[in-house]
Amino acid sequence: MASSGTGPRRVTIDDVAQAAGVSRQTVSRALNDKGEIGVATKQRVLDTALALGYRPSRFARGLVRQDTVSVGLVIPDLLNPFFTEVAAGALEAARDRSWHVVVYDTGDRAEEERGTLEVIASQVDAVVGYLSLPEDEIDKLTRGLPVVLIDREHRTQRFSSIRIDGESGVHAAIRHLAEAGHRHIGMLDHAERSEPSIRHRWFDAAMSACGLDASSMARADQSVEGGESALQELLGRYPGITAVFTFNDIIAIGALRAARRAGRQVPRDLAVIGFDGLRLGTLVEPPLTTVALDTRRLGALAVEQAARLLTGGGPLHTDELTVGTELRLRESA
Repeated sequence: MASSGTGPRRVTIDDVAQAAGVSRQTVSRALNDKGEIGVATKQRVLDTALALGYRPSRFARGLVRQDTVSVGLVIPDLLNPFFTEVAAGALEAARDRSWHVVVYDTGDRAEEERGTLEVIASQVDAVVGYLSLPEDEIDKLTRGLPVVLIDREHRTQRFSSIRIDGESGVHAAIRHLAEAGHRHIGMLDHAERSEPSIRHRWFDAAMSACGLDASSMARADQSVEGGESALQELLGRYPGITAVFTFNDIIAIGALRAARRAGRQVPRDLAVIGFDGLRLGTLVEPPLTTVALDTRRLGALAVEQAARLLTGGGPLHTDELTVGTELRLRESA
């Protein structure tokens, strides 16, 4: 579900007071260990705050200024240039606000992500980035912190999302290939998840719109080596393909290398189109045609939304939380 524009609602001290059946002042005394209330009442307040996932705002307590806000940026793989560029955008937006950013690389492993969230929940004011755990688990681990997900649709109002709209860009890519005479187009999807990616669904829809069969597919690890191996597999199973669309530019660069080894000239014998628009794509030979997006804007928007949520300003609306794509034609297709 896309964001409604209202943003995730953080549990407040008034919510705790109402649930515990006490005044706002009593909650404040209990949380700050003032010792001016009964032991039983204090315990009831603390239990209620824990059950609701209440985390006292450092702004509300007056312990920090806005220029000392800390944000936890969660990235699945900093060795992947795509995520490095997203992180650069987030860091730049935070630096403009004089905010501190703590970057965590989870290695795209659920257990590492879980441990990261457990550690940072008490150290930062907001969490932004790539999270793959179920939302209820993220909610429990982040304990009321504002959470802004990147490239993942949120299903509850507890979270906010920065999304990529790649559908028009993928349609433009497949239409470009079809108009160039390609009829047998394959795809290299990612291998990290069991279900097809949303980029695969965009590919299927674009192929259908062009009256083409989208069944030629192989899965690739998100690396150059993964792209090489997957293209070898794809050509072995579907030797008649004349073009390939890949989940990302890194996989596409691997496909370029594998095509050369297979004796196929790009783009004469095999056209290759990536997705992401990495600067790295301009450095390979031939330069990579790609469905491009502003990777830095992804990170910058996540920080901007976190700032809106932390300071009580109106959150960005759905259209402002979306980064679009465009086909960037170079020499590989």
